[in-house]
Amino acid sequence: MAGSTVKTVHDIFQSMESGPAATSSYATAQAWLEHHSRSLGLFVDGKFVRPADSQSQSLCDSKGGNVCSTVCAADDDVSQCASSAVNGYKAWSGLTCHQRAKVLLRMVSALGQHGQCVSELCDLCGASCSPSALVRLLQYYGSWAQLRDTLITSWTPLGVVSVVVSDDCSLYSLMLKVLPALAMGNSVIVVPGRSTAPPALLLAQLFSGAGLPAGALNILTGSDVSLGAKVAQSPSISYVTYCGNKQDGVMLCKATAGMGVPVSVSPCVGATCPFIIFESADIDSAVEGVMEAAFKKKKEIHWVLCVQESVLDSVVARLKLRMAGMKCVALQSDEDRAQVDAAVQGAQQQGATLVQSCAAPPSGAQYPPTVLCGAAPSSPFVVDPSPGPLLPLMTFRSNTEAVTLGNHSPHGQAASIWTEDLTLALETAKSMSVGSVWVNSHSVSDPCLPVSGHKDSGTCTDGGQEGLYQFLRPPSSSPPLPRSSPVSMDYSKFGTAVTPVVIPDDADAASAPKYYQQFVGGKSCKSVSGCSMAVHSPGGSSVLAYCPDGGRKDVRNAVEAAAKVQPGWLKKSPSARAQSLYSLAKGLEAKRRDLAVSISVQTGLSMDEAEKEVELSIARLSDWAAYCDKPVPQSGSALALPEALGIVGVVLPDKNPLLSVVTLLGAAIATGNAIIMAPSQKYPLPALTFIQALQSSDLPAGLVNIITGSRDQMTAALANHSVIKAIWYWGSAEGCQYLQHTCTSPLKILHLSCQKDGEGKDAGRDWTQSHPSFLEEMWRNAVQWKSVWIPTA
Repeated sequence: MAGSTVKTVHDIFQSMESGPAATSSYATAQAWLEHHSRSLGLFVDGKFVRPADSQSQSLCDSKGGNVCSTVCAADDDVSQCASSAVNGYKAWSGLTCHQRAKVLLRMVSALGQHGQCVSELCDLCGASCSPSALVRLLQYYGSWAQLRDTLITSWTPLGVVSVVVSDDCSLYSLMLKVLPALAMGNSVIVVPGRSTAPPALLLAQLFSGAGLPAGALNILTGSDVSLGAKVAQSPSISYVTYCGNKQDGVMLCKATAGMGVPVSVSPCVGATCPFIIFESADIDSAVEGVMEAAFKKKKEIHWVLCVQESVLDSVVARLKLRMAGMKCVALQSDEDRAQVDAAVQGAQQQGATLVQSCAAPPSGAQYPPTVLCGAAPSSPFVVDPSPGPLLPLMTFRSNTEAVTLGNHSPHGQAASIWTEDLTLALETAKSMSVGSVWVNSHSVSDPCLPVSGHKDSGTCTDGGQEGLYQFLRPPSSSPPLPRSSPVSMDYSKFGTAVTPVVIPDDADAASAPKYYQQFVGGKSCKSVSGCSMAVHSPGGSSVLAYCPDGGRKDVRNAVEAAAKVQPGWLKKSPSARAQSLYSLAKGLEAKRRDLAVSISVQTGLSMDEAEKEVELSIARLSDWAAYCDKPVPQSGSALALPEALGIVGVVLPDKNPLLSVVTLLGAAIATGNAIIMAPSQKYPLPALTFIQALQSSDLPAGLVNIITGSRDQMTAALANHSVIKAIWYWGSAEGCQYLQHTCTSPLKILHLSCQKDGEGKDAGRDWTQSHPSFLEEMWRNAVQWKSVWIPTA
């Protein structure tokens, strides 16, 4: 038409101008909400349910408009849902692997038909997740549903799994837990956050239409994450897994402590992650990545920009050029604006300079993209970043300093590394204490690779084959923790009760009971307190020996020794670690007679039975030596790497006091960890006699530490040391509750077993078994996973 001002696609392409902005009325999502009268009920037993007299809460969009309301589940709703999930589990687990896979793959077709509605609903609720990402999840876990009995033999579903997320968690993170749980044959109760509730309800409806049995997937909505604790109270719940911000995760852990249900946490929201630019990087690509990661994507994590000094001026110049003309970013509230202003003011007071796209408005819930140049690692705006488009920038000189700077954060979620030097990229990736490393890229995710939460970023592994095992029970595992109501405890006084102190005056006399010493830093020594405790005969009629009564200061010394030696031990080749374990097995064989006598005298077993345990212990150490170099990580353009946890604390069981020691010790050090062990309070002598074998081995001093003492006192000392990454515990129900309540800051990986009081044995664990899954389970408990993404053309 003559005089028309409408530009053609060719005109726009030639001028490289932005095309007209797409406007969407969210028609399909609005129609679905209208169909439900904008009031969404619970999804229980395969259908929507709206209990009478139920309370509800409203969900608003980014502009304050009402999207819909959701029901706040009450106690009766939780009970009904748990009952439905049990029936759903029976029906779902009763299907063949092929039948379960067909249901998950039918969901791919359902998303093809209703993907627009899912996408629009996610956008409306602020829980953005592309249908293509969900399709990828369904395809991946559909294939694992098909292959479960083929590739993961003998492992069985847990039963009913509860998935809890916080209000600020994405739909993708939620489904990354729901789908593998379903694929392995479990039924799932989802407690979504406020923003993920509507799309989760829509997906549950689509699953039902795809043939998922009623009750296999249930959605309970509530006012906050405390609903997750109510769900965990149900005796039918086998496992609770959480993702979202750490504050809600800690609250859930404390609320469920003592219920007898294992809880894992993945704090995927709010972590601080380094974005490292080396001088060998393609600066233009790196700056483009910075702009996209820090200012254009909806951020679940906070980035800290680390730039090598030699290219600082070049990076800052390009940032100024790319930021020119960018508009202010909308904040959620005026309170967020006040936090941003305070952070910027504090940064300027500490000498930081600002790079901004435009001047900040005097008021209002918006702020321009801002780079805070000259930040220090200890600055408050780096350690505890405020909401909003703020990007701290720090500098480094050497590659080693870059790794130190990147690992400074207490979080260990992810890192982005930019360099054209592949050797430098891989060396840096291996040295970073994070679960995901992206090389010349950022925020890449795919369900095929496992990601563990390093440091304070989680206690479980999600994604890949490794992420499936959290939803499975090995054939050789101990029975689950007994379900009970939490007991009333004063956590501040747990393990502080004064134990009877016995200091024998004639400890060196020939007729006196023997005085044993503990093993810390490669040396035999007394406890720091100088206190001792008596070890009695099986009947309790006489004193067999005295051993140190260790405590917090002994654990402190052991951790210091272990922290010095563990990085070097980890760098040893798997074959070198194997040789050290073979050497320890030979040392154990040389002390065969002494150890057998120690077991017999301490436990009352016959010499034949004691010698059999020693023989099994020698064989078990040889098994771990052979296992050192056998698990081979996947490789390719993306790597999945098993890594050591660091320092592991172990409170040992009463049963098989030597065999349990070498089994757990072997699992820890074969995978590169250091270990601090508290022997059975009832039967400590075999472990103390074993120290002689340790002294004659070539294990580095401090790698293995053995401290005797009151079980509760040692448990409290291990739980309250921030450097210890994991605790393996055999003890009382109160001790399990204490650990679940206490090991949340920083987060520790817990493996808990309840011992039966007065019987001297733990909950069904058979330490003498030789099933292949037994060592596999122990090995998996001793490692965490890292994914390294290397983009290819």
